Amino acid sequence: MATVPLVLCLLSYFFSPSFAAVIVQTNKNLFENIEPTPDAQLLKEDQTFWYGVAGDYLEEMIKLDQQPKKHVAKNVVIMIGDGMGIPTVTATRIYKGQRNYGKSGEDHKLVYENFPSVALVKTYNVDMQVPDSAGTATALFSGVKTRYEAVGVDVQAHKEVPDSEIFEKSKIEGIMTWAQNANKDTGIITTTRITHATPASTYAHCHHRDWECDSEVPQNFKPFVKDIARQLVEDAPGKNFKVILGGGYQQLGYITQDLSDGECVRTDGLNLTESWIAKHENLSAAFVSNNEQLANIGDVDCLLGLFHHDHVPYDLLRDEGPKGTPRLSEMTLKGLNILKKNPNGFVLMIEGGRIDHGHHDNYARLALAESAEFEKTISLVVEETDSDTLIIVTADHSHSMTINGYGQRGNDILGYGLETEDDKPALTLSYANGPGFAYHYSPNVSSILGPWIDVRTDDINRLNNPEYQHLATFEVDDETHGGEDVGIFATGPSSHLIRGVMEQNYVAHLISYAACIGPRATANPYCNNFKSSAANYSSLCSWGIILLILVIVSH
Repeated sequence: MATVPLVLCLLSYFFSPSFAAVIVQTNKNLFENIEPTPDAQLLKEDQTFWYGVAGDYLEEMIKLDQQPKKHVAKNVVIMIGDGMGIPTVTATRIYKGQRNYGKSGEDHKLVYENFPSVALVKTYNVDMQVPDSAGTATALFSGVKTRYEAVGVDVQAHKEVPDSEIFEKSKIEGIMTWAQNANKDTGIITTTRITHATPASTYAHCHHRDWECDSEVPQNFKPFVKDIARQLVEDAPGKNFKVILGGGYQQLGYITQDLSDGECVRTDGLNLTESWIAKHENLSAAFVSNNEQLANIGDVDCLLGLFHHDHVPYDLLRDEGPKGTPRLSEMTLKGLNILKKNPNGFVLMIEGGRIDHGHHDNYARLALAESAEFEKTISLVVEETDSDTLIIVTADHSHSMTINGYGQRGNDILGYGLETEDDKPALTLSYANGPGFAYHYSPNVSSILGPWIDVRTDDINRLNNPEYQHLATFEVDDETHGGEDVGIFATGPSSHLIRGVMEQNYVAHLISYAACIGPRATANPYCNNFKSSAANYSSLCSWGIILLILVIVSH
């Protein structure tokens, strides 16, 4: 009976997975206008068709309801689509259905929409109705809601109160610390700077998300608060991460000039990439900074990859060559290959961070392309992990984008609808606020649209410019977040405990319970059985390795 696990253990020990390029689907029609679904196709969707659709889904749900539930997760992958509110999920479904699969789009299904557990999450911060990513990420990863812009501290800490005693009391442990205490490996992968709000909330403690490097920390806080980049490299849990992949090498002092249009530059002379390398010199570790290096990296146990001075470039705009930057899915595949080697399991945070940035600039096409790549990464995670992995997909917050205008079935999601009361063309995707107002507002133009440009005839950018700005109805330099609930989708052990409408901080407590780590581990009666099985497997692996070495030596 022990033969199979012993063989698997030996194979995993001596033959670690190699990097394989992720197959990329080319989207030939990426910038072409997509016409509505023809009536001949719509006529096929009669009552028989829709009865069949509902019957098939009902049958799936009945089978799912009868499946036995698993309660303990060896691995946890929590995936954050930054700014991926419900309108973005819907628009991404249509975008991928139209451009990748030739469908009308509305009937398409994203991979995480097939997850068995779906619920809604309330995203407000302790002090704000519409939240930011630091406060929401802290809730997701530590189980405690906190202030707007605060990272890894509770409501006691305030950015205008430099009190070291209050600061120490306010620090919160989270899922990465809990995982490391349980001998699991940990990592973070993001398309933002690795010191940005969401990834920072997995490891740092500070009063304000902008304190990414020393020059941003106020003088009266410096005696007792390290900048976020130093905390990543010098302090637990960040210094123990086996995988760190993203952007932002300027914040770590890899360069000393400002290439990020005003983002912080280190003034303390530290090169934290060198510090990280020095701390890992006796380990199997590597630092990489481009596609070629990532693709050619050998079998390592620790990996730091920083691929841009600022955020990783948008997927539609990035350099795909050897010296360019990788996709989120490519970073994720490499990260998983490293983390899966630990027999005790792992906890990994993956962020599709630039969905948010696209929305802030009203770049709907870029936001949807980022969301599509995020969904592709989710599909990869599902394929690369097994049934012992809890996968959670959610957003930290929403945005002010809406889907409107009475477009016909199958109408280009990035196009316009004409079925309005007076047949004025209205972009299907528009924003309540943002910089897109100035682009579309033309006070000297007189037409049926009044002071707004006609997207049918006057707008040559819409179908050829990835940075085309969609209409915003109130002008601000940076579009705001949205305050509505966001979706959460889960599969794997204990995912059945995702249901209803929940507070955002519940997610960390669920992870604690499901993975038998942290404060809720004792609440899960199945944890003891899991730990015993893991211990037996580890012992079996150790004896198997010793036996194989003896056989080799004897020959």
